[in-house]
Amino acid sequence: MSTPSLENLIARLNRLPGIGIKTAQRLAYHILTLPEEEAEGLSSAIITAKKAIKYCPVCGNFTEEELCSICADPKRDKSVICVVRDARDVSYMERMREYRGGYHVLGGTLSPMDGVGPDDIRIAELLERVKKGEVREVILATNPDVEGEATAAYIAGKLKPMGVRTTRIAHGIPIGGNLEYVDEITLYKAIENRREV
Repeated sequence: MSTPSLENLIARLNRLPGIGIKTAQRLAYHILTLPEEEAEGLSSAIITAKKAIKYCPVCGNFTEEELCSICADPKRDKSVICVVRDARDVSYMERMREYRGGYHVLGGTLSPMDGVGPDDIRIAELLERVKKGEVREVILATNPDVEGEATAAYIAGKLKPMGVRTTRIAHGIPIGGNLEYVDEITLYKAIENRREV
């Protein structure tokens, strides 16, 4: 037994990544049992975050300020840039608390099958940052899957003539894995053992 409102809620929750139909149903039923203030608080938090959070104009990370906290931090090494696929990957990299450089968020990876080419992600912005001459190393930390490897190879090819050291994180991360699911030690070893591309 269901109602149109409940079906709509389940369908919208089911669209979230990693949420199957059973989980969507459990979440929907849980939300319906919340006190009204709690449900409104959840709704308000989603709307507020969506309106307040934007992309850092330098690196593409999430921020509510002019610059993200990493780009605004004078203690960060601006001569090293770690290239990641998504803004959420920045938080995964930051969990290890050992990396002190900057980031560049691509906003996706190359995927010709899905119609995503070099102009559809933030590769040009990365090349512009490198052209300014302050960057001495670019660490390619895209996921070790087909799209991530293709993106890393493409970027490495573009950076080679620019004379900047280009490294790839070591493959302590399993092929087909995502940074989201990697523990801090494996991630630390992967960045510690990065190699030239």
